[in-house]
Amino acid sequence: MSDLDLDLQTAEGELDEPGGGRVVLGVLDGSTPDEEWIDHVERDDVLVLNVEGELNELAAGFARDVRDMGGELIHFREFLVVSPPGRDIDTDRLG
Repeated sequence: MSDLDLDLQTAEGELDEPGGGRVVLGVLDGSTPDEEWIDHVERDDVLVLNVEGELNELAAGFARDVRDMGGELIHFREFLVVSPPGRDIDTDRLG
């Protein structure tokens, strides 16, 4: 057959480990407390938020905290994409 040495028990254990987070879709309209967005980023979630209003005002309460943690924020069309530390937002295909 093959000389591959697979340790399926170890691989399965790594798949079950927490991490990686979720992709959370939401609306940034001021109705969600800033702390809730920060909590998502701390849990390694990526946020894709539809911006309904003035972006700078709506994100002012959490954007600096996300950046200070090492996360990224990118405004793309009518969305704010927020990534946790260690997850880069790749904008290479935007031009």
